[in-house]
Amino acid sequence: MHGLLLPLSSILSGTGVMVIGVGLLFSVLGLRAGLAEFSSAVTGLIMSAYFVGYILGTMLCPALIHRVGHIRTFAAMASIASTMPILHALWVDPWFWGLLRLITGICIVGLYIVIESWLNALAPSRQRGRIFSIYMSVTFIALAIGQWLILVGDKLGFVPFALVSILLSFALLPITLTPISQPAAVERPRLDLRALYRISPMGLAGAVVSGLLNGSFYGLGAAYAQGVGFSDVGVATFMAATILGGAAFQWPVGHYSDRHDRRYVLLWICIVSAGLALLGFMASFWSENLLIAIGALYGGFVFTLYGLSVAHVNDLVDSSRLLEVAGGLLLVHGIGAAVGPTVAGVVMAWLTPHSLMLMFSLVLGLMAVYAVQRIRAAPPVPEEEKSSYVVMTGTAPAVMQVDVGEAAEEAQAANDTAAPTGT
Repeated sequence: MHGLLLPLSSILSGTGVMVIGVGLLFSVLGLRAGLAEFSSAVTGLIMSAYFVGYILGTMLCPALIHRVGHIRTFAAMASIASTMPILHALWVDPWFWGLLRLITGICIVGLYIVIESWLNALAPSRQRGRIFSIYMSVTFIALAIGQWLILVGDKLGFVPFALVSILLSFALLPITLTPISQPAAVERPRLDLRALYRISPMGLAGAVVSGLLNGSFYGLGAAYAQGVGFSDVGVATFMAATILGGAAFQWPVGHYSDRHDRRYVLLWICIVSAGLALLGFMASFWSENLLIAIGALYGGFVFTLYGLSVAHVNDLVDSSRLLEVAGGLLLVHGIGAAVGPTVAGVVMAWLTPHSLMLMFSLVLGLMAVYAVQRIRAAPPVPEEEKSSYVVMTGTAPAVMQVDVGEAAEEAQAANDTAAPTGT
């Protein structure tokens, strides 16, 4: 482990700086769109473009890596990504911003894929879970820090966009200057909705709903907080508290689900989150501080929905199909994230900015009703067939493939050990 300290710290520090910039850009664009008098529906479409790029990136970037290698792909994606924030500042136009968000989504997903592939190549199998847990913690914390940087400089001017560009550029230094071996190529995710539905309708629905909710939050959370009357400090605090709440609850909820029927855990997560979102809708008319506290609890529960859905599906499939299922869930989650900001933007434009939390509550309530239906329709997974919960956000595509791949390897190794020899 000591020999890995330098390359791991370099990758993790570079990733942290990069994610700070990514998180900052989400909030800056939401606030700047409001100041430019874009409607909520138009802002939602712009934010959805990022997640459309996310989906395209999961398909295009593995092929690019196969063709030119990880290092050249990383350099190309990083170069393009660092220029996008400056272009946002040069021309404030919704169509132009939508195109830039599409390109940014492709590039950021490509960077995630390369970074996580390098981590997977560096990490010994016995320490891989621990290293990726640290990686996901760094991601959550960096996203939260990025929200606070909206307080730096004049949000009406060039400074926030320049800061994002600087962060993305500086993030490359510790990664590119560290000698890292070439990892194995990442496979392109597969999407077979019918197969996923046959395996687990509840898991498929959970992945879609998680994408819809998280995409809406990241895309429009800052615009929502501004729309309900938050100060700049309040906007930053609300976004950061919700993200950090999600980080804090991942392990407790995940480990609890490992010991209980995961479907009931998912059901109660939806019920509690729906109640918190409804309470948040009412609190948005009352108190900024109360809504921030509710946001932290809401994020703590709802950010576990994706990991629970993935773990539930993994409980139901053979180890040989884990990677195939993981890729499908990844893309389904991305589709939900692409649709979410547009739907949320239309709802906020049709009603009021306060209605974002009301929409969250309705979606989670419908998911809870569907979960009850599925619990009645199918028996629970036997305890001995359950897999382990893995912390994941759905924003980083390769980590699911890495962790699920490790689980598949372990399962296969166990099968090989148990198999009789000499027959």
